[in-house]
Amino acid sequence: MLEGYMPGHGEDAWSMMAARTAAERAAFARPLFAPGMRVLDLGCGPGSITEDLAPDAHVIGLDTYPAVLPISSTVDYIAASAYALPFPDESVDAVFSHALFEHLAQPLAALTEIRRVLRPGGRLALSTSDWSRARVHPRSANVDAALRGHYLIRRRAGGNPFAGRTIGTLVAEAGFTTITERTRFREDLPYRSLATYIESRLAAALATPTHPDHVQLTYAARSAWSWTRTAGPGDFLQCWQELTATR
Repeated sequence: MLEGYMPGHGEDAWSMMAARTAAERAAFARPLFAPGMRVLDLGCGPGSITEDLAPDAHVIGLDTYPAVLPISSTVDYIAASAYALPFPDESVDAVFSHALFEHLAQPLAALTEIRRVLRPGGRLALSTSDWSRARVHPRSANVDAALRGHYLIRRRAGGNPFAGRTIGTLVAEAGFTTITERTRFREDLPYRSLATYIESRLAAALATPTHPDHVQLTYAARSAWSWTRTAGPGDFLQCWQELTATR
């Protein structure tokens, strides 16, 4: 299966990622970090969380796409794969990752690689979304069809839009212990912006005429078009599964 970052790096996706802060997104992980630790932010994107993740630690931000990495005087940023981390065995004290595992085709392989680089007793903190529990209101036939198309293109990109449901099982399978999970809901986007966001992603997928799901995505895109043009006030709360574990 091919793997890609389905949201892309357009202005809307970039703005959404850049608005995320450590104070909000990493609050559950911060108690794990101590001064002098070597902390890895895996899938750091534009670094809006990374910069303030652990001010008294040696923080390294890692992402597959070098073009998104910022320049910083306090954080080391490197481009690499989650499946081949450029660190020796047992050389990292803690690993944090927000909004990455729902995009990975091989999440267990990435977790195994994380465990390799963590020292014994090292800590893992993940925040992974689960669209199956997202709260979208009001719902309609058009909203449901657009969401189904959205899930389909995420899967075609190699990810799992419902990854938060199973992340704890995979972490245990990778050999981690002392696993603690908590579910949190956040307004990642306003309701109307969600409709526009999904419509744009479906339109981008349909730009490939030979897409294997062209018929289904065409129907989903029409539904998204109707949703964006009739959407009144509404609510969207994304479900995030926050997890900590020990190597």
